[in-house]
Amino acid sequence: MKSGLDGRAGKAYQRALEAVLAIPIGIGIGYFVDGRLDSGPIGMVIGAAFGFAAFVRRLVSMRSLVEDASDKGDGSEPK
Repeated sequence: MKSGLDGRAGKAYQRALEAVLAIPIGIGIGYFVDGRLDSGPIGMVIGAAFGFAAFVRRLVSMRSLVEDASDKGDGSEPK
């Protein structure tokens, strides 16, 4: 049987992977759009901006996950 720690750790790894991949995926979509529309680097710039926004959003959600875990913890203060 899995403990609660395993579930939180799995969510944390999933969110970290999503955060790390958000920027390259955004740039890739922008690159694809640039190729289809022959629009120069503007699609990649916009894709990078959206990817970075998704990255920041994931980091914020990871922070809330860590805060929830520390609230349910053993009462010791985080370092």
